[in-house]
Amino acid sequence: MNTPAALPPIHVIGGGLAGSEAAWQIASAGVPVVLHEMRPERRTPAHTTANLAELVCSNSFRSDDAETNAVGLLHAEMRRMGSLVLRAADASRVPAGSALAVDREGFSRAVEQALANHPLVTIRREEIAGLPPEEWDSVIVATGPLTSPALACAVRALTGEDALAFFDAIAPIVHKDSIDFDKAWMQSRWDRGEGADYVNCPLTRPEYEAFVDALLAAEKVAFHDWEKDTPYFEGCLPIEVMAERGRETLSFGPMKPVGLTNPHAGGRRAHAVVQLRQDNALGTLYNMVGFQTKLAYGEQARIFRTIPGLERAEFARLGGVHRNTFLNSPRLLDAGLRLKARPCLRFAGQITGCEGYVESAAIGLIAGRFAAAERLGRASAPPPPTTAIGALLAHVTGGGHAETFQPMNVNFGLFPPIELTDARGRPLRGDMRKRSFTTRALADLDAWLAGLARAA
Repeated sequence: MNTPAALPPIHVIGGGLAGSEAAWQIASAGVPVVLHEMRPERRTPAHTTANLAELVCSNSFRSDDAETNAVGLLHAEMRRMGSLVLRAADASRVPAGSALAVDREGFSRAVEQALANHPLVTIRREEIAGLPPEEWDSVIVATGPLTSPALACAVRALTGEDALAFFDAIAPIVHKDSIDFDKAWMQSRWDRGEGADYVNCPLTRPEYEAFVDALLAAEKVAFHDWEKDTPYFEGCLPIEVMAERGRETLSFGPMKPVGLTNPHAGGRRAHAVVQLRQDNALGTLYNMVGFQTKLAYGEQARIFRTIPGLERAEFARLGGVHRNTFLNSPRLLDAGLRLKARPCLRFAGQITGCEGYVESAAIGLIAGRFAAAERLGRASAPPPPTTAIGALLAHVTGGGHAETFQPMNVNFGLFPPIELTDARGRPLRGDMRKRSFTTRALADLDAWLAGLARAA
């Protein structure tokens, strides 16, 4: 039997959430791994640090409800699979109602320390320009949506398939002590979680109308030539783009007032509300939920300070939009995330066309498990498609249509249907239907994990 030291290492390119998770899973299986991260040797347009698993957009992993929410179910599955990303997120959690939000610096530090302290993990700070060397017989490419140009061009040349592209966005972050709480108040929507996890800034109809007018008239940052004609991801539209789609779009989207009562107005509901979510463990920074934008920096500060409660806002970071790239995975990858044109290369994370922190880490998790099992000569059956991680994997490796493939968050629409009825013979709907998906998923995941343990 090979000892870990005698096994050739698996190489993981990219130290984001997917690459870090893949490296952790490989090392946890007893296989040496080399994690290559190009920062700080080469920077990206979106990252600000050289830390592994840096969160460049929101600090939220979205809902942690494992009973009625698909992403919450994915959290639960990843915890059962020994996810480093979920362990670090739980350890650096900050209040966010029913969502899982983290202190971004604490989260990144926890991931990096765990990997740096693992005896089977080697971290190398270097850019892999172009395709990896031929002698690397097992490689996971987890370079994310900001893959270095040299590597992206090499992959396109190898596959003959142009990478698709979309825009991802960054929301502004505000210093809490600059918020006017004579106008703003603390409350979670519907009083969920701790009941007071979000800062809420209310707008009357005239204030909302003026805000929309300002967005529509504001100066936007011009796109680079290589960004033009690239579609936005519908789940992460800039606020000015939403405003262009209709004057009330924002009031039914990120600025919806439902579930919130303004104590400064006798508990009456505002016409629209801007919510800010805690961004660090100290509770000194709050990000503007859903306020990703392509507005010029000066315009952002001017317009956002017209929001009641933010007149004297100090910004730790302003918003931005950058281009992301991803593979046409249903066409290019096999069921084990291997590139059909060169099977020694696996892909993981956002570059495969999944959308979201948790989804990216989940694909990194399963890619790492696949690679480790292959190195150990073990079977590597994919997780059942009835699970959240299995449904997501099935979508990017063939369930999505190659002709129309676009980035996808995990959702119950990816799961095989359940034909269950209530006592009156009617199909289950709402939360009852969702609970049937989550109950089945966790039972099937446990059975799959038990089968892998017996085969090991």
